[in-house]
Amino acid sequence: MTESDSTPHIGQIVLIKKGRDAGQFAVIIRQMDERFVLIADGDKRKYDNPKKKNIQHLDYCNYVSPEVRSSILESGRVTNRKLRWALGEFADKAMDDIEGRQN
Repeated sequence: MTESDSTPHIGQIVLIKKGRDAGQFAVIIRQMDERFVLIADGDKRKYDNPKKKNIQHLDYCNYVSPEVRSSILESGRVTNRKLRWALGEFADKAMDDIEGRQN
């Protein structure tokens, strides 16, 4: 799991650094302006009730879910199930990377 200091992208997985949800992962579902994004995880933070987050309080992961990104860009929304699935896929990929380094 590598981190990126690039600009935020819709569908990108982020690690929350500050606040009540620190240490948890979420998905960027919208960029408000140059300073704030909306994030959701499909579980505690549903798509219909996203968290507004300062981008300085997030670590960007080098993983953008193509399914989430295309869904949002095509229809303007994404299901909570798809957000949970994307986070699960990211976790599986991160575990594969960790196991690959250990072998």
